[in-house]
Amino acid sequence: MSHTTSFSPAVLLLEDGTVHHGQAFGKKGTTSGEICFNTGMTGYQEVFTDPSYYGQILIMNSVHIGNYGVRDSDIESDAVKIRGLIARNLEEQFSRLMAKGSLDDYLKANNIVCIEGVDTRSLVAHVRVKGAMNCVISSETTDINELKAVLKKTPNMDGLELASVVSTEKEYELGDPNSPLRVAVLDFGVKKHILQCMVDRGAYVRVFPARTPLERLKAFQPNGYFLSNGPGDPAPMDYAIPVVKEILREKKPLFGICLGHQLLALANDIPTFKMHHGHRGLNHPVKNLVTGRCEITTQNHGFGVDPEAVRKAPNVEVTHVNLNDESIEGIRLKDRPAFSVQYHPESTPGPHDSRYLFDEFLELIRKHN
Repeated sequence: MSHTTSFSPAVLLLEDGTVHHGQAFGKKGTTSGEICFNTGMTGYQEVFTDPSYYGQILIMNSVHIGNYGVRDSDIESDAVKIRGLIARNLEEQFSRLMAKGSLDDYLKANNIVCIEGVDTRSLVAHVRVKGAMNCVISSETTDINELKAVLKKTPNMDGLELASVVSTEKEYELGDPNSPLRVAVLDFGVKKHILQCMVDRGAYVRVFPARTPLERLKAFQPNGYFLSNGPGDPAPMDYAIPVVKEILREKKPLFGICLGHQLLALANDIPTFKMHHGHRGLNHPVKNLVTGRCEITTQNHGFGVDPEAVRKAPNVEVTHVNLNDESIEGIRLKDRPAFSVQYHPESTPGPHDSRYLFDEFLELIRKHN
């Protein structure tokens, strides 16, 4: 244990009955959600503030967590979005001079219930075999029967619509208003660095709430559309799929990332499915089938696009595949200037191999105009 303070017990209970005991940090309390793991060794603050993790309890694969503290610039949204955190060792001492404080204090301020002292390597191996399931962390009680009752009330991620919960409530703009590259962003849980990647390339973006109708988007007079990442199951998003179909009829450039990729598929009658345990980390190899090159990518998704249906769709071309499991990582339409990827090319955290996709999107807008 890395704590210098007194021991405070915590317990983790999985839906299959697996129990782990450890030490509490963050907020004292009880929390539940779907368990998942991230294979990255760094970038924990960006990961914790990614809205795509909303409703999930996260295992971080790195042995130590909190060793470089926290700072305001390392965020992807206005608050921590994970439901809970499972770690091996929390570090109270942090090394980075520019950090504003400790991870423990940051998680307390964001009301996140956490447990350390867990054999995370063993737990990750267990989830890889058994698959995604709900779990509960508590530093209030160690009564397993009480925690089982909490688990019974925890909704299953399959069929759960969460994008509208994390979306912005008000429209806002970023970038130069005089730019000819006007992008309407549908916010299903967009990360700040995705928007920044477009602004850095000269785009003027307006971010719209998830449930915005096409007519409101068109009032901005965009010459390109962007479908963001986000949490939950895309299939029940009956408010968004028809809008994506309407956008495609506009025949203007469209780019989707993660949940946006899944929505583009659903708008072309390609179903999505719940993955066994998902892809989360910043070291996942993807092959670009257009160039033949491999990219090391940042990923965070628990749903995927049906590979058989994609390959049978007459107007859809597969552009990227995952080299670990051959799942679909990118598509483009043959009859529209629209494309999407399942992974995160903004890569915060992660290598910048895939940032060319933002260049391609804005170049598509220039050509189309």
